[in-house]
Amino acid sequence: MFDFDEKQLRKLEDMRGEGKNPFPSGASVDDDLAERLSTIREWSSYTLSKSPQLPLITFAGRLRFKNELGNMGFARLDFQGETLQICVRKNGLDDREEFKDWKKLDVGDWVLVTGNFMRTRMGELSIDASSIQLYSKCMMGMPDKLKGLTDPESRQRMRYLDLIVNQASRETFEARFGIIKYIRRYLEDEGFVEVETPILQTIPGGASARPFETHHNALDTELYMRIAPELYLKRLVVGGFERVFEIGKNFRNEGLSPKHNPEFTMVEFYQAHATYLDLIKMTQNLIVGLVGSIFDSFLVPYGDRVIDFSAWGTCRFDELIEKVGVRDAWSLDSLRSFLNTDDGTLSELQQVVFDKYIEPQLINPTFVTHYPIELSPLARRSDDDPRVTDRFELFINGFEIANGFSELNDPVDQAERFAEQVNRKSQGDDEAMYFDEDYVRALAYGMPPTAGEGIGIDRLVMLLTNSETIRDVILFPTRKNKQEFK
Repeated sequence: MFDFDEKQLRKLEDMRGEGKNPFPSGASVDDDLAERLSTIREWSSYTLSKSPQLPLITFAGRLRFKNELGNMGFARLDFQGETLQICVRKNGLDDREEFKDWKKLDVGDWVLVTGNFMRTRMGELSIDASSIQLYSKCMMGMPDKLKGLTDPESRQRMRYLDLIVNQASRETFEARFGIIKYIRRYLEDEGFVEVETPILQTIPGGASARPFETHHNALDTELYMRIAPELYLKRLVVGGFERVFEIGKNFRNEGLSPKHNPEFTMVEFYQAHATYLDLIKMTQNLIVGLVGSIFDSFLVPYGDRVIDFSAWGTCRFDELIEKVGVRDAWSLDSLRSFLNTDDGTLSELQQVVFDKYIEPQLINPTFVTHYPIELSPLARRSDDDPRVTDRFELFINGFEIANGFSELNDPVDQAERFAEQVNRKSQGDDEAMYFDEDYVRALAYGMPPTAGEGIGIDRLVMLLTNSETIRDVILFPTRKNKQEFK
């Protein structure tokens, strides 16, 4: 049972005793107020006074500041990301009884106001209230107006309060929504169709990751939260939808870190008759356009660094490994000598060297290409080098942003790679893939040459909003349950 503040409960009781509802029904408000403000905000007191009588404004906002001065007072209301001052005069209200109610309002309450634009003696644009009413009672004390809400855990657990008191947090999520909107429009303009694929799957696939498991009672079967929509999107390509994309949630049963949340958002898109080289060009065009729509420069600050989105690089996976001092990227002995270890397969040690010594150094946008086939079970084998695949990953600021490749459309080769993944799983690799027989069957019907890619929305938003952790850009990040938290 939630423990309400006794003082606030008594306020509710008193209001209801007076025949007043602390939680009234909705009212008609002016939806275009923010747009009108953008124009009127520039008007001087003289222009306001000489202009024809403006129509009354009715809007609702959260009371964030209140100052009573005898028979008048001032307050600030937050609404739709804006802040507007209101002037409350006893003689200016159509119903004088509302002035008594005004005095009882608490910071945090939602308030419904009607009035005209004016400027105060100090020149601040305000609303001269002709009506002011309680719209929804706030039952919790608001954070101190000076200290605010700064504790990261409190901000993430109580995002609703974080959005109320921290304008920067609201701006971060407005930027996130804008980024997703831009990506969606870009893909639609390129002829892609947005689709939906299952989140609950009988066989999780499309990535190497440990899935979340659940049980469906009616079917009496185990189901998995999807780790990627990839295999279903490619089924649609087989079915004749040649350009498809999906923006949605994926779920991976992995640890938490500044770059990892078990529930995260990706955009995945697949294009028939394209190669991974086509997607490299497309990805660069997409992100350059996105950055240009947000910033005045391609030099974007992140922490104590500046990322240059006009400086794009491309390099092979094996060449990068040899650049850090490994004599031969394809020699197990060379890798073991470099890492001073006797354990690990060739591909495992290649990945260790890359993760530890290379990835953190990739600050400006860099496409890393030609990944080993053992690390790319769904990618097409290179025609020029059978050890590698036609695959790339995009790194910015030391972490992966995107992963794309020419898709493996040979059903026999895919079946063999799935079998190898199953063998790895039997040896204890929890992140190895399952054998998806229906997906192999789909490929057997024929999939045209296709390229596909996934971009991590959360990490991209981190970069473009200068956010320190992935939790700062997810509205409700995964946190350990804390029963005592208030």
